[in-house]
Amino acid sequence: MTDEQPSGAEKAFGDFAPALVDLTDEVLFGQVWERPELAKRDRSLITVASLLTSGSTEQLVFHLARAKENGVTEAELIEAITHLAFYAGWPKAMSAMAVAKHVFRDQ
Repeated sequence: MTDEQPSGAEKAFGDFAPALVDLTDEVLFGQVWERPELAKRDRSLITVASLLTSGSTEQLVFHLARAKENGVTEAELIEAITHLAFYAGWPKAMSAMAVAKHVFRDQ
C-alpha cells in the first residue's frame, strides 16, 4: 500500500470496476500519457478535441482542468472549442463551452 491519494478512477469505481481502474491508472495515464512522442500539452488538446467531437462532455470537466495543468491556456481552449464548432457541430461545441465556462469560471 502506498501513501498516494487514490486516483479519480479509484475514487469513482475502485470497488465496482477494479480492472477498469487499473487500466485507466496504469495503462492510460501510466503509459500512454507518459510516452515522449507527444508533449502532455499536445495530448491534452487532442483529448479535449476528441471528447468534444464524441459528445463526451462529462469527461471534459477533468480534461479541461488537466489541459490547464499541462500548459494550455483558457483562451486557447476556448478558441479550440470555437474552432471545433465548425467541424464537430454547433450543439457539441455549445455543450463543451458550457462545461468550459463551469470549469473556468464557476469552480
